[in-house]
Amino acid sequence: MLKSFRLATAILALSTATGFAQAENPMVGGAAMYDTKNIIENAVNSADHTTLVAAVKAAGLVETLSGAGPFTVFAPTNEAFAKLPAGTVETLLKPENKDQLAKILACHVVASKALAADVQKMVTDGGGMSKIKTVGGCELTAMVEDGSVKIKDEMGGVATVTIADVIQSNGVIHVIDQVLLPAM
Repeated sequence: MLKSFRLATAILALSTATGFAQAENPMVGGAAMYDTKNIIENAVNSADHTTLVAAVKAAGLVETLSGAGPFTVFAPTNEAFAKLPAGTVETLLKPENKDQLAKILACHVVASKALAADVQKMVTDGGGMSKIKTVGGCELTAMVEDGSVKIKDEMGGVATVTIADVIQSNGVIHVIDQVLLPAM
């Protein structure tokens, strides 16, 4: 009886510890995200990011985003890409538009690891807004509205961070609900 109790206690402790580990890094697109894998290794498993993964491959950015980093990636979902005008994604995925696609995607990447708390502090320190330079040369504006981190692109579009702090071995992903666009 005592042996069964100890075994049950050990199983409970293990499942609780596993639960805590999973709580530290949220599920994205129905898949576990592992802090031991890089941005690409995790993104390919998210059912919500198949368009982003296809775009990263078409733009030739897989090797870059698999690199050491650190990177912060604002990762638009499939629904975010679907909000673009009809035919936009298909056009951008064509080989002749690789440079334009790479520019747009690079405007979603920052060359540092910025957790949500870091972004919120930058916004507070900036008096309600903070400018963020991306590896694509874009200048995004971070703000906090109604308790949510929002990112404004150069075209005036505003994305909301829907899942923050998805830790990767080479940085962090923040899932967003809109594609960020550079000034045209």
